[in-house]
Amino acid sequence: MSEESPVIIEAVDINTILKTLPHRYPFLLIDRVVGIRKDFSGVGIKNVTINEPCFLGHFPERPVYPGVLMIEGMAQTAGVIGISSVEGTEKPRAVYFLTIDKCKFRKPVMPGDTIEYHLHLINRKRAMWWFHGDAKVNGVTVAEADVGAMLTD
Repeated sequence: MSEESPVIIEAVDINTILKTLPHRYPFLLIDRVVGIRKDFSGVGIKNVTINEPCFLGHFPERPVYPGVLMIEGMAQTAGVIGISSVEGTEKPRAVYFLTIDKCKFRKPVMPGDTIEYHLHLINRKRAMWWFHGDAKVNGVTVAEADVGAMLTD
């Protein structure tokens, strides 16, 4: 087993996320990012509450957090990791989705759950980044995907 890369940023709080990403309510889908490591990995945190607009229609009798929002949460986490990790860049910069690959939804997520988006870098070419993400609730994988993004000025 190899050693983990050193942590370079312990935690990115919501105020810093707001300065880093252009997303705002109701489409800001992460609450904080923790343990950003030198190898461009980290964990995004999303506290799922019944007050979220998606539950009005998905589904009123049995609220389930939409899988597509989990994928967007992964992408937002990747954006924070990428932007926060690159030194000498002007912030904030726009982050655009490029790809979603190998996406799987494994278990439903309900109000009251806390999703952890475990992201790690797969590849990087200039301003394009590809990450693998595992969304976990209580240590159990509920979704996974490879996501690609591009940082722009």
